[in-house]
Amino acid sequence: MLAEYFTVAALISLGLYGVMAKKNLMKVFIALSLMETGVNLLLITIGYISGGTAPIEDGNFAIYVDPLPQALVLTAIVIGLSVTALALTLLIRYYSKTGTLEYKGGMKW
Repeated sequence: MLAEYFTVAALISLGLYGVMAKKNLMKVFIALSLMETGVNLLLITIGYISGGTAPIEDGNFAIYVDPLPQALVLTAIVIGLSVTALALTLLIRYYSKTGTLEYKGGMKW
């Protein structure tokens, strides 16, 4: 169980490093996606209970897994997909205007 938290920490740390250290906008966007994946994995890991079952009432009293983090992650994945499409569209527009994906400060639209 501890390995999942190390994986989460590694993904979020790599993403944070990429956002802060890179000037290429595509690399920054990939780093943001890594951070998003790390947060989704964190939510799933928090909601996991070893030996838990699906929360379906069948008369016996068992340990149930909380379905809320799973629902939140599914929603986050759908929102992340639309943000990815928007960001790639903006990157294409930025590249067509400047000829590069290196961020140099400002941009005249």
